[in-house]
Amino acid sequence: MIHVVLHDAKDTVAVAVVEGIKAGTDLTAWIMDDDRTVSIKALQDIPMGHKIAMKPMAVGDTVFKYGVDIGKVVAAAKAGEHAHVHNIKTKRW
Repeated sequence: MIHVVLHDAKDTVAVAVVEGIKAGTDLTAWIMDDDRTVSIKALQDIPMGHKIAMKPMAVGDTVFKYGVDIGKVVAAAKAGEHAHVHNIKTKRW
C-alpha cells in the first residue's frame, strides 16, 4: 500500500495520500519519477493531503517538492514529522 507520494528522489517532503496516518506507522513512499518505493516511519500523525518530512530539515534549508524549491524551513523537523505551515514558509515574502 502506498501511503505518501513524492515526485523526485531529491524531494525533502512527500504528500500523504491516505487518511489516518498515525505516529509510529511504517509508511511506503512512492517516488513517481523513479517508479520505486522507499520506507519511512511516521513520527507524528499526518493528515491526508499534508506533507511529511522525508529527510531531516534544519532552519533555513530549502524544501523540495515536485523536484522544485517550494520554500524554506522555519522550524526544524525530523524525517517522519509533519511538514506544514508551522515549519515551512514560502520564500516569496
